[in-house]
Amino acid sequence: MKILNKKIASKKSSAAWIQRQAADPYVARAHRDGYRARAAYKLIEINEKYKFLKNGQVVVDLGAAPGSWSQYVMRAFPRSRVFAMDLLEIVPIPGVEFYQGDFTTDDALDWLVQKLNLPTDGATHGTVDVVLSDMAPNTVGHKKTDHIRQMVLLEYAFDFACRALKPGGVFVAKSFTGGTTNELLKQIREKFESVHHIKPPASRKDSVEMFIVALGFKGEMDEKIK
Repeated sequence: MKILNKKIASKKSSAAWIQRQAADPYVARAHRDGYRARAAYKLIEINEKYKFLKNGQVVVDLGAAPGSWSQYVMRAFPRSRVFAMDLLEIVPIPGVEFYQGDFTTDDALDWLVQKLNLPTDGATHGTVDVVLSDMAPNTVGHKKTDHIRQMVLLEYAFDFACRALKPGGVFVAKSFTGGTTNELLKQIREKFESVHHIKPPASRKDSVEMFIVALGFKGEMDEKIK
């Protein structure tokens, strides 16, 4: 990869990033396999371990850009329906319905409610088989602040999963390591039959990211979808 902007190329951080990308086997593998990002292998490895994705499911992909998770689902399970969302635009993926916007806004939730035909009358279950969330905030380099921002996104995703999932459904979401993670994990364990907190091999060792894998949604709903 050649960086044309000399100011960017001269920065040590940029040079280190380029070197890391060039040496990363997952980056090379993504290019070879035609995935948009190395992140595809995080979901692939998680699913190989827990085997929760199947053909014909309804899947929601939050924080989808550039689209590698949705790519994988549609390649491996082509009879599934995927609804993806991100602040950033993505190149269209056949079989994936995409909304560009902020997941935490009413407009985004309204789009999901309509597309997924979610109950709005306090029914005890939704229509979704799997909720995936790879959402992450723009980090500022302050560990505590970044962790809090990530936990806010995780709580939004968890709340949506509780409203949208069918009984037996699955919730997979990115988290950051930190003290408040344990508190949220306790809440998630109350709603799912089994919960795992893992770091797949494709997740870089120096990254603070982890993934919560919650299996077997119990189908309880505490409040109506607004």
